[in-house]
Amino acid sequence: METVIKILDVIGYGTTFIVVIAFLVGIYKWVTGISPALWRLGKGLASRKIAVVAENDSFTSLKNLLIDSNLFKGKNIIQIKGRELKKAANYTLLLAHWKSISSRLETILSDKRDETALLIYAPQEEGLIPREDLGKINQHRNVIIVNFRGRLLNDIVTSLITTSYGK
Repeated sequence: METVIKILDVIGYGTTFIVVIAFLVGIYKWVTGISPALWRLGKGLASRKIAVVAENDSFTSLKNLLIDSNLFKGKNIIQIKGRELKKAANYTLLLAHWKSISSRLETILSDKRDETALLIYAPQEEGLIPREDLGKINQHRNVIIVNFRGRLLNDIVTSLITTSYGK
């Protein structure tokens, strides 16, 4: 009987050791993997400015979509009209309505930095993006084409996490 108790005691110490190591590895992975992404997301949602390149009606609709999600503050959403495109280079997250920028695509793509995320909202009921424009868009980093409003919010949040935050 004593031998069985000693064997169970050794097994108990072994399993306790494994659980403690697994717990410490889990904490390490949380600190190095998940917490930096959560920190960047929190900073992005709280203070990153979103430049919306769109005309008045489209801008109002997109701004309301962002504010109604309760993820973004109205003061962090800035409108940039077609003639003010140079101002867009100062922002790290651009949301552009395709109908508003289709004639100025070259300018936006040339002014955009690689670390800047550009989301192009192109609802299909307003027409498809021509193939030659898709080819130009595909040559640039951090450019996303979105056709649906629900997907738009997801891609904005993802862009906030993946692009670096800098003041």
